[in-house]
Amino acid sequence: MKAPDSDVLDKMEKIFQNLSLHTVCESAICPNIGKCFKSGTATFMIMGGTCTRNCRFCAVTKGIPSALDENEPENVALASKKLGLRHIVVTSVTRDDLEDGGAEHFVKTVKQLRKYNPNSTVELLIPDLKGNWSALKKIVECKPDIINHNIETVSCLYSKVRPMAVYKRSIELLHQVKSMDNSIYTKCGIMVGLGESEEQVVEVMDDLIKVNCDILTIGQYLRPSKRHLPVKEYITPEIFKKYKTIALKKGFKFAASGPYVRSSYQASIGIDTVKRYGSN
Repeated sequence: MKAPDSDVLDKMEKIFQNLSLHTVCESAICPNIGKCFKSGTATFMIMGGTCTRNCRFCAVTKGIPSALDENEPENVALASKKLGLRHIVVTSVTRDDLEDGGAEHFVKTVKQLRKYNPNSTVELLIPDLKGNWSALKKIVECKPDIINHNIETVSCLYSKVRPMAVYKRSIELLHQVKSMDNSIYTKCGIMVGLGESEEQVVEVMDDLIKVNCDILTIGQYLRPSKRHLPVKEYITPEIFKKYKTIALKKGFKFAASGPYVRSSYQASIGIDTVKRYGSN
């Protein structure tokens, strides 16, 4: 991956800084930042830049978060309009300190996005809300086009990779979305290269298909720093291609699988594909 263009980085960063916004592109040290910023796209990360979880793969700052910025929902919408985004992706840090996990803040953000960007599609990449399905219902009822929640890894690695998360709870969240509103597309992403087997990756696919998940993304885990989990294996392009073939055969409407694939990278392709899929 080529180094990002410094002029492009400066231009995009100024837009976000002027509106006091965070992006997962920067906070998570995404390898695709150069390509995304050059094309004028980004994934917004709301509710601050500090996460209450201690996932051992993630570069986002961990600790005690600050109070919510009430201007943030409108600022996300204004930035989206300024960038001319056709498909807007919004994620967040995990806010276990909030009673609803930040659900109402997501709702406010969607409302502002619909106001300022009425012709754009909206994708939310949400945390597990600690299994608070009443809070999830608020998000579902504001009707984003896609609700994304990442499983991240196979079940047996959760205690090492995501010690404060629960595999079955994440699967159940995706099930709950479809139960509440089947018209909303659901999406899920996993990383490979953490020590999982091919059979275990396929088992994740099976669990997701059982809850009618529409879109799957699979990408290579890359270690953000020496403080994070080491890479156990670099998956070959052939295996990534194999995973995509298996996923589509199992019934996913869209699957992206490759070393640099990330949950929100080129997300507009996924929504365009599932819409065509649904009209066939």
